[in-house]
Parts: sequence; C-alpha cells; structure tokens
Amino acid sequence: MTELTNPVQPPPTLVHEAPTFDPKTGRRAVVSGTFGTALEWFDFAVYGTLSATLFPQLFFPSFDENSAILASFATFGAGMVARPLGGIVFGALGDKIGRRNVLMFTLVLMGASSILIGLLPGYATAGILAPILLVTLRFLQGFALGGEATGVQVLVVEHAPTNHRGLYGGILATGSPLAQSFASITLTGLAMFLSKEDFASWGWRIPFLMGVLLLVVGMFIRRRVEETPAFKENQLKAAASAIPQERALAVIVKKPGTVIKLVLSWAASAGLFWISVTYAVNYLTKELGYENSITFGLLLVANLISIPAAVLGGRLSDRIGRKKTFLLGLTMQGIAAGTMFPIMNTMNYPASVAIIALALCGIQVTAGTQAAFFSESLPTSMRYTGSALGMTLAGLFFGAPIPFIAAWIFQNTDNGTAALTTIALSLVAISITATLTLPERFKTSLHEDH
Repeated sequence: MTELTNPVQPPPTLVHEAPTFDPKTGRRAVVSGTFGTALEWFDFAVYGTLSATLFPQLFFPSFDENSAILASFATFGAGMVARPLGGIVFGALGDKIGRRNVLMFTLVLMGASSILIGLLPGYATAGILAPILLVTLRFLQGFALGGEATGVQVLVVEHAPTNHRGLYGGILATGSPLAQSFASITLTGLAMFLSKEDFASWGWRIPFLMGVLLLVVGMFIRRRVEETPAFKENQLKAAASAIPQERALAVIVKKPGTVIKLVLSWAASAGLFWISVTYAVNYLTKELGYENSITFGLLLVANLISIPAAVLGGRLSDRIGRKKTFLLGLTMQGIAAGTMFPIMNTMNYPASVAIIALALCGIQVTAGTQAAFFSESLPTSMRYTGSALGMTLAGLFFGAPIPFIAAWIFQNTDNGTAALTTIALSLVAISITATLTLPERFKTSLHEDH
C-alpha cells in the first residue's frame, strides 16, 4: 500500500506583475485632477488678488493704508501657513487609506471654506469678528489645498504609463493658470460692469459663491475615479510581507535629504509666482497708477499665454528628462525676475504683459514637470506625504512671506524694486542648485522602491 503523504506547503510567493494602465481611467483621473485643481486655485487666486486691492479697506478699515495692506497680506499668508499642516495630515492619510478617499474630503473642505468667505460680513457690520472669521476660513482653505494640490498630482501620475507621466502631470498643471485666467476674467468683468460701491458691497462675493456649482461638478467627476495601481500594489506587498505600514512622518526620518531638496527646488517657483500674481497687482495699481480693470486684464493675458507652457514642460520632460526641463523653467524665471520691475517701470503695457507672461511660463514649465519629478523621487509608501511637504514647505518659507515682505520693503526703503529683484534671483539660484542634486528617474517604474 502506498503511503499517502501531506507535505507542508510553503506560503505562496506574491508575484508582482507590471501594472496595467487603463487609458479610460487615466483620462478620467486627469480630468478630475485638473478640474479639482482649477477649483482650488480659482478660490486661492481670487483671494490673492482681492487681498491686494479690496480687502484692506473691507476688513481692516481702522488701520492706516500701509498697515491695512500688511494686515491683508498677513491673512493671505495664513492660507500658506496652513498648507504644510494639510500636507502632513492628508499626505499621511493618503499614504495609508488611499489617494482617492482623501481627495474627496479635501475638495469638500476647500469648496465649503470658499463659499463661507463669500458670505462673510465686512468690518463695518461685524467689527473685529469679520477679520477673525476671514483668517479662520483662509486657514481652512490652505489646509485643504495642502492635501489637494499634491494628492491630485500623485493620483494622476500613478495612473499614467511610464512614458507619459510628465505629459499627464503637465495637463494637470494647467489647472492653476486656467483658474488664474478664470479668476481674472471674473474680476475684470465685475470691475468693468459694476460701480466701485457695488463691487465693494457685493460684487466681490460672486467668485466665492460660484464655488457651489464648481463643488457639485467636481464631486461628480471625482467619484468616478478609481484608486491608483501603485497604491493597491503597495497595500498588497505590505499585507503579504506582514510588514507594518510606514509611520505618518517616516519620510522625514528616512528621506530627510530628499524632502529638503524638493523644498528648495520649488523655492523659486513658489516665490516668483506670488510676486507675479499678487504683489505685481499691488505695485501696478498703487505705485504705477493702473486701474484695477487694466491690471486684472494684464494678468489674464499673461496667464492665458502661460497655459501651454505647462503641457509643453510635462511633455518635454518625458523626452529629455525632468531635471533638464526643470532647469529650463528656472532659467526662464531668472530672466523674468531680473527684468520685471525695470520693464514695468517703463509704463509700457505690452512689455509689462510680456515680462509677467515670461515669469508665469517659466513657472508653468517647472509645474508641468514637478508632479512626475517629485513622485519619482519617493517610494509609494511615502510619496503623498513627501511630495506634499516639498510643495507646501516651499510655499510656506518662500511663497507666503513674499507679499508681506514686498509691502514692507516698499514702505521702508528707497529702492524696493532692487531689493525684491535680489530676493527673486537668490531664490532662483537656490532652486537651480537643489535641482542639480536630485536624482533623474524619468524612465523608471513608480513601483520600484528607492
């Protein structure tokens, strides 16, 4: 009689196959991400513009003119301060429970905060409570954006095939200039067709209240996006190996050098962006005497010109690499930073449009590359958190203080344009140096740990 044996079977080995990319899912992710990004940045852009023009009088009328501008820019900075906190909280959640689930919440939080800003009473009605509520809601805006801005990048890049990650990220990056353009169109139209009294009373509220419609449409689109293959595979690996998930801030402990390099590489784009779209508004209106409608129109044209630069930057990075494309964008920023104020001081309107457009095009070339560049620098388990820290800390340290610093410089020095130009060029030099030290992985899989 043959003896029956029942040998102990070894545990199955998890086979990691190359992920398959569904073109339909990828397109849906890009549409969802771009729409969500546009919604977030539209509200941010409207606030940034109004903080330089209307809000000083509306929420800080008891201050003198210079102090009111500083106070208004300080509330603007509150949103930037909140972004790293949002990046940490939502980044950790996104690396743990999934990108899609977190992004549903950030969209709702951003939309609700913006709508409530549109309903705020002014100082004349609510007194000191008005600016307190404004700062609180601005903080929530920034908190949501800290998780949203990077989350959609990770979602889109992880849904993209290897040879199109830059292109997908570039299309996503158009959400910001599209939002800037839509914000400029909206504010220009309101400024042209409403009296100054009506605009100050209720016209400024319209862009914020439009968030209701944008929020509904954004939620409908985003609900149809699936979780990313990279995140699903990382969850399977963790389950099969019985290795506990990384702690929330593991990226700071394990990849501190990478995070610092990402922060510094984005310093110039963060700083020059707010110089171009926020303080330039104040300078053109307060120092050079342009009407608000003219200034809004200038920003509109410059933003429209910059939109293709994001797609071209992303596509170019798929061909020649992230670092070379990123450095190209930084070079464009350096040229613009060095010549912006001298050109604007000539009072030549077309030249002013051109120089701000060059600055924004340089920023969009780096933005079109940034989503893939940052994602490829980090492993899947730390990608959301690490990328969020790179962007938001750059915004906090090098973007948020710019309007406030610029206003202080022009109020307390005799040559403010030279000082601000020196700051901008220094940021470009810092970003170029940091970019040169980052790895180039544009042909590698996002599923490979590094």
